[in-house]
Amino acid sequence: MIVSGDKCALHKEMCVDAKILPGGLYAFLNIPYATVPVGANRFKAPLPAPVWLEPLEAVDKGIICMQPPSPFFDASSKVMQEDCLIANVYVPDTDDKNLPVIVYIHGGAFEIGFGNMMTPKHLVKNKKVIVVNFNYRLGVHGFLCLGTKDAPGNAGLKDQVALLQWVKKNIANFGGNPDDVTIAGYSAGSVSVDLLMLSKSAKGLFHKVILESGVGVGFIAIQRNPIENAKTYAKMLNFTKVNDFYLMQEFYKSAPLKSMFVSTFVGRKDSTVLFSPCIERKEDNQAFLDDSPYNIIKSGQYSKIPMLIGISNMEGSLQMHHVGIWKDSMNAKFSDFLPSDLVFQNSDEGEIISKKIKEFYFGETPVGEETILAYLDYFGDIMFGYSTLRAIKLHLEAGHKQIYLYEFSFVDDSVPVIPNTNERRAQHCSQTMAVLEGPVDEDTLSEEYRNLKSTIREMWSNFAIHGTPVPEDSSLPIWPTTNANGSPYMSIGKSVETKEMFLGERGKFWNKIYEKYYRAPVAPPPPEAHHSEL
Repeated sequence: MIVSGDKCALHKEMCVDAKILPGGLYAFLNIPYATVPVGANRFKAPLPAPVWLEPLEAVDKGIICMQPPSPFFDASSKVMQEDCLIANVYVPDTDDKNLPVIVYIHGGAFEIGFGNMMTPKHLVKNKKVIVVNFNYRLGVHGFLCLGTKDAPGNAGLKDQVALLQWVKKNIANFGGNPDDVTIAGYSAGSVSVDLLMLSKSAKGLFHKVILESGVGVGFIAIQRNPIENAKTYAKMLNFTKVNDFYLMQEFYKSAPLKSMFVSTFVGRKDSTVLFSPCIERKEDNQAFLDDSPYNIIKSGQYSKIPMLIGISNMEGSLQMHHVGIWKDSMNAKFSDFLPSDLVFQNSDEGEIISKKIKEFYFGETPVGEETILAYLDYFGDIMFGYSTLRAIKLHLEAGHKQIYLYEFSFVDDSVPVIPNTNERRAQHCSQTMAVLEGPVDEDTLSEEYRNLKSTIREMWSNFAIHGTPVPEDSSLPIWPTTNANGSPYMSIGKSVETKEMFLGERGKFWNKIYEKYYRAPVAPPPPEAHHSEL
């Protein structure tokens, strides 16, 4: 039972006080779910959470994990600290027990962000679900991957597993059902959801998944050369002896953590970040991921639980501001901008395929502001769109039959048109902004957008409750499962209707490229291999 005031929700040896929010819901904020190891152990899996005997004042203390400055939000009012693993639980004011639980994983390129970056208040007000969000380690702190005992990789994902274990153990005390958990995520959080579904370490901790712009088989999801990435980043931190592997590892283990955060995902031509998840060496029995997502799906050895998956129709918005900076380089050497998981026999072959890809999107017209729609399609397809279609194809081939696909295209008429066009499109993770709340007061939104937000929240809640976004008794349009060609999929825009052929001809084009040139990522070699090169 959840009550306010002097009483609290009992958790065996601990309890927390609720904060009552307008609209009839409770927020339990800043609950420690695990502890970050420190010092030389800073890159290892998390430790158990602290316990307490007196009521915990579960209010927002602004705690976020260590991260570089963000171009997307102001963190000056936040408390950035090393021990940052806190959860926030949103509970409706209801006597109902065993409510389905949605755990939301925040995005931010595995480098920035925090659990309450967007909040689920309206999603919880329907009194049908409980929602949990949380912080996890980011950037070098969460994803340095040296393949050693001290820095095996994926500490941030191991934080996520610890959170799910905490939910399994404690959510019943908040009125939630630990045996009916849906994990949802946006951008890097969406990639995380997909990887959690594939990881043996998270098996049995959740029962449905919602992916919002990001999958595990995308090239942005996995580091292809984590040792080189560690070297590149160390140089950015003014450490120069990167060819001595053990000295570099010692630098990472001993340097002040606050001095180790610089931005890495703005301006990289291959659209990657240096510190995303990695394949860990199989020798580590605590490994979160010991094979590539591609290989795991192909093997079929993972839990095939109901999946709601999709993108916006302008995922390339993340690279919108680079068009003026990159256009000359793209026209001179388009191969620099290809997905990093395409591998060619030699540079000549790479240039031939690059020319083919450039002509497919731009024809004979140069890349530039005048071809902005083709530019946005290209980056949207390589970063999120095609990998989503490819993931669906792989899952279906592996025997997964409960996949609901969507494309979100709603844009309010007040949104400016894309430069040099008369079009409006939905930017990266617009569907998440419709489901959750950002800094904008919802009362100021147009009636059309408020109605759309109500519709998508109903679909997402339905999925968490029933395993399908549109149950039989719903007044919403029928939403069947999809096939390997992305048909049908739900188009969520000014109208809500099913359509055929997700990505259309662009999907077919990339299928042919990836069938021939894709190479799956692998784990870093043992440390001795690096040291012997000295």
